[in-house]
Amino acid sequence: MEFPLIIRPVAGLTEDMFFDLCQANEQLCMERDKDGNIIVMAPTGSDTGNYNFEFGLELGLWNRETKLGYVFDSSSGFTLPNGAVRSPDLSWISKSRWEALTEADRKKFAPICPDLVVEVRSLSDDISDLHDKMREYQLNGCLLGWLIDRINKKIHIYRQDGSVEVKVNIPVKLSGEDILPGLIVETRF
Repeated sequence: MEFPLIIRPVAGLTEDMFFDLCQANEQLCMERDKDGNIIVMAPTGSDTGNYNFEFGLELGLWNRETKLGYVFDSSSGFTLPNGAVRSPDLSWISKSRWEALTEADRKKFAPICPDLVVEVRSLSDDISDLHDKMREYQLNGCLLGWLIDRINKKIHIYRQDGSVEVKVNIPVKLSGEDILPGLIVETRF
């Protein structure tokens, strides 16, 4: 089977029903695009899973020290302003924005676009699909996005102003800039 598997929109599938579908099939990685298509993605390989964990650990330790926000892993879904439900590999939301949500909103796919999103390309990912997702995050209010393409050894930095910077020098030190002050993560491939 070639991934991702795309299921065309199902008439009458509400946000609550999609949430319940995901909960009943939590072994599957599912997202929904702005047009209502359900996207079933392959799990990452073990090497990518370890990379995601180590990267997330750095983000988590920085956040634990600064207490500026909340870190989320790839099993967390967010409903973006355009209606898509996305699950970045890693994400971060400022404390004030997260705590402004109701408790009920936080329990499901929170209606918020993360301030930082990180997508790490795995072998089953098409790079053009990942660029589309990163642009979608940008258009929906993401302040900073990192697309780490370990296959082509490039890092694409997406900023709120719509710009994209590509880094090819290895290793690359990623900065949280003014969004996550003091965060520096050295990437490896």
